[in-house]
Amino acid sequence: MIKMKNVAKTYPKGVKALRDVSVTIEDGEFVYVVGASGSGKSTFAKLIIREEKMTRGQMEVCGYNLAKLKSSDVPKLRRQIGVVFQDYKLLNDRTVFENIAYALEVIGTKPEEIRPRVMEALAQVELELKADLKPTELSGGEQQRVGIARAIVNRPQVLIADEPTGNLDPKTALEIMRLFYRINLQGTTIIMVTHNRTIVNKVHNRVLEIKNGEIVGDESKNNGSLQYDYNSGDYVVI
Repeated sequence: MIKMKNVAKTYPKGVKALRDVSVTIEDGEFVYVVGASGSGKSTFAKLIIREEKMTRGQMEVCGYNLAKLKSSDVPKLRRQIGVVFQDYKLLNDRTVFENIAYALEVIGTKPEEIRPRVMEALAQVELELKADLKPTELSGGEQQRVGIARAIVNRPQVLIADEPTGNLDPKTALEIMRLFYRINLQGTTIIMVTHNRTIVNKVHNRVLEIKNGEIVGDESKNNGSLQYDYNSGDYVVI
């Protein structure tokens, strides 16, 4: 569970990124975080992974009290959270397998556990046959799948996706969204920062809207799924 109570974040020179944000995200939810550039969306996500510290307020993530969390315990928190980036952030001099394995190596996973865990993650994103390729040999959609596999290989409780479809065409974006839904159905909490209003408006999930550092909308809907209509070139809900 993620719980924020009166959370504020002020950057140097008095820039107020978040103002008295109070919100609870339950285990297993799929939540979109939307808003204009500079609204506070990215700060919201960075506070969850403790990339930034809140200026004041109370915050709990995966059982950790972030107001009292020691710097030495931040890696423990981050083992519970996977992050997917818009620009993939893959290591081009390493294979797909090595990119994903690295996420396990840095947290001290036993060597004999790494290969089966990596192949399990690759199976989830349907890239088992691409394990020995370099990222530059993959399409954009495939590279994002590698990024997702890297994020889930440690079996996190929470997955944060920052504009994961921003660099993808509509059809590929749909395939990536379906993948996120499958991961969510397995119990992983997903928080997706996005500008893609097409998906947000048509898919039935909770939407948090941030404006000027405040949550101005919190709309909950029943879960739905997507289908791509090749005739209209648009998404439809199924």
